[in-house]
Amino acid sequence: QVQLVESGGGLVQPGGSLRLSCAASGSIFSINPMGWYRQAPGKERELVASAFSDGSTNYADSVKGRFTISRDNAKNTVYLQMNSLKPEDTAVYYCHARITSGTTWYKRSVDYWGKGTLVTVSS
Repeated sequence: QVQLVESGGGLVQPGGSLRLSCAASGSIFSINPMGWYRQAPGKERELVASAFSDGSTNYADSVKGRFTISRDNAKNTVYLQMNSLKPEDTAVYYCHARITSGTTWYKRSVDYWGKGTLVTVSS
């Protein structure tokens, strides 16, 4: 069974920084991509950033230049460094991973989600 465990959320003042972590465990052959989504109250879940196994990354326009995503493939872990936080960044942040598992002869890919971690940006 695959699990995603997030950490690092909390309360921070505008202009501050937070670092989110998400570790995947279980039966894993590969992970691609691995990243973060967020959902603010009354809004739909949206992509924040994704990191791909080839080293490429993808960011929402609203976080470009402020957030940085990185991966430690050996630890099946993804990080989101969030700087210059704004009140509009307040949301529940969810880790996402498309994980491939199986045997030598049969593999399948499944989207997994973490339970979410709350980030509140407020003075």
